[in-house]
Amino acid sequence: MSTEPTRALPAGRSAAEVLAELRALREADAPTRGGRTFAYVYDAGLDGLDELAAAAYTAYATVNGLDPTVFPSVARLENDLVGAVAALLGAPGAQGTFTSGGTESIMLAVKTARDHARSVRGITAPQLVLPATAHAAFHKAAHYLGLETVVVPVDPATFRADAGAVAAAITDRTALVVASTPSYAHGVIDPVAEIAGAAARRGVLCHVDACIGGWLLPYLRRAGREVEPFDLSVPGVTSLSVDLHKYAYADKGASVVLYRDAELRRYQYFAHAGWPGYPVVNPTVQGTKSGGLLAQAWAVLQHVGEDGYTALAGRVAEASDRLLEGLRGTEGVRVLGEPAAGLVAFTVHSGPAGGDPDLSLLLHLADEMRDRGWYLQPQLSFDGLPPNLHLTLTPATVGQVDALLVDLAAALRAARALPQVTVDPGLAELAAGLDPAALGPDEVAAVLAFAGLGGGSELPGRMAPVLVLLDALPEPLKERLLTEFIGSVFRAH
Repeated sequence: MSTEPTRALPAGRSAAEVLAELRALREADAPTRGGRTFAYVYDAGLDGLDELAAAAYTAYATVNGLDPTVFPSVARLENDLVGAVAALLGAPGAQGTFTSGGTESIMLAVKTARDHARSVRGITAPQLVLPATAHAAFHKAAHYLGLETVVVPVDPATFRADAGAVAAAITDRTALVVASTPSYAHGVIDPVAEIAGAAARRGVLCHVDACIGGWLLPYLRRAGREVEPFDLSVPGVTSLSVDLHKYAYADKGASVVLYRDAELRRYQYFAHAGWPGYPVVNPTVQGTKSGGLLAQAWAVLQHVGEDGYTALAGRVAEASDRLLEGLRGTEGVRVLGEPAAGLVAFTVHSGPAGGDPDLSLLLHLADEMRDRGWYLQPQLSFDGLPPNLHLTLTPATVGQVDALLVDLAAALRAARALPQVTVDPGLAELAAGLDPAALGPDEVAAVLAFAGLGGGSELPGRMAPVLVLLDALPEPLKERLLTEFIGSVFRAH
């Protein structure tokens, strides 16, 4: 019998070998530069920007952002960044915090509202009022922090939040009301002034989720586009989140959550002195964190500057104008709402005269486009809102719009020639009667395999059959299957 210990790692490999394997692994990923991946990535298309961000990160990679009294440069960089955001989106007295991304910014805003409602208004069972199009991160925050979500339907034609319905949903237990600029799903801007005004009349805080549009919209205004006020200058808006790793083109993750004043921001902080270690005070969910992400965001903003961001916003607007004109001129395609901030969603119909959206055709189209080297993000139907394909436009996509539209027309013709993908009615009825919480591991594995999501990280070549089935499943079962699938992807072997 061998007495050699089991190794979790190799004895050691050369740096060149390790880096070569990392480069090889990246070859299977969607490209993050070049303007052909229309989700998840934001590409300024500026030469040298990636190298600048990497160098700035490296300079601060070993700096611990936990304690600015030990690393005072962290406070300087964060104050500069938050100050730039406050100058763009704030009001006199606005204060904020640098975070790891939109989800953390939203989590902190919800935590602040919960603790404020408890301290100031004595609310012990707080509610969070959300338009149906509010980002899933708000539901995540409510789940983590113990708030009840009150979801309000949006206008089915414009996809904007219904300010009157939001106002009617506010109760004595409401801790926070949310508006989006824009909402992720459809790229439309909610009526911020009306929603914030309704919240203020009831003494309730209002958060504007400007994670996507917060940095882009002001520069679109400077580039000559009409943009309604949406920031902390709007009466009743008490906090706002803006991601710098989106249209400020910093590396992920970099975001800022901004409050009307330091007094409100105080509810965000966590402090604890009841243990024998060092006194703890954390502005964010994270404790220890590398100063690298802060440094690279600072460097990118300093380098691009006011004029650079105005020019980049103009390029996004140009890409959006050309894409929308092309989509609206394509037979059977319908753009959803009035996209205003770099995001576009469209659906397709089986006939030129329109009618109901054709889910099978839409998902075949997504597969056909992926075969042609484009990634358009499929979004399934929800509560009467149509399924669609979602595109995120960046400056790098300006030069790709014409090629995209040519391939889209060809892909749509090819998709129309493919057989309809449907869900067996008996299977749909069976799924509707399943209790996700009662399913055992073998049953879940069987359902995943039937849905085409078995076998760990290996996905089928075409996703249309999988997504048509997911679209038909009840929401709790869909969530259980997705959870189990991701669990199968992240599994040590």
